[in-house]
Amino acid sequence: RFGPNQKRHVMTLDTIMIFAAGRGTRMRELTDDLPKPLIPVAGKPLIDHALELADGAGIDRKLVNTHYLGQKLAAHLKTRNDVLISHENGAALETGGGLKHALPLIDRKVVMTLNPDAVWTGRNPLTVLADSWQADIMDALLMLVPVENATGHKYDGDFIVDSKGRISRITTNGGQAFVFTGAQIVHTDLLQAIPQDRFSFNLLWDQLIAKGRLFSTIHHGGWADVGTPEGLNLAEHMLRTSSNV
Repeated sequence: RFGPNQKRHVMTLDTIMIFAAGRGTRMRELTDDLPKPLIPVAGKPLIDHALELADGAGIDRKLVNTHYLGQKLAAHLKTRNDVLISHENGAALETGGGLKHALPLIDRKVVMTLNPDAVWTGRNPLTVLADSWQADIMDALLMLVPVENATGHKYDGDFIVDSKGRISRITTNGGQAFVFTGAQIVHTDLLQAIPQDRFSFNLLWDQLIAKGRLFSTIHHGGWADVGTPEGLNLAEHMLRTSSNV
């Protein structure tokens, strides 16, 4: 049902997984009857913001995983013939497990992934990822943002980066802190080698850090974490005041 991709990255980067299975408990009553990806930001559901990024980057194949109130999300997406749904029964499988579970639907060695609970300004992050990807040296490429530019993000940074873009965990030795934005490119074969069905990408990332195969690219526009009602308000303010909405 997916048409052929005519873009430059057709051989490896024509597919994206959008993670939409989370419960969204930090959103409190906003997710009592609505899955978090359907919460509107600036008049548009978060999932539609994410799909617009994928469309703008020329990514033909979209896969969305669902769990909590998944039928509402599936109904919202039913008119899009470029989107497949990977529903997770039982316990949600987290990010790494969710992609591993969905792999039979996409049959791709390399995919992009995106968390929809953020909004962006500036250059399309998925285009930046595609332009930065080097399959010979990278097993995964993460889009990061400096912690001081992470609007709505209440926690310390996730990583530090060396002069070649390789990622390490934050240590007491200092270094500029960066936050993972929720966008990445990853080799899917690596997930098949993990025996667990339910796991976070952090498990894989730590393996790749040890091998020197986890790399970064930096988003230089705006990024807002829409994980709480307060973050939602900050995200809408960012979009209103940006010259690139």
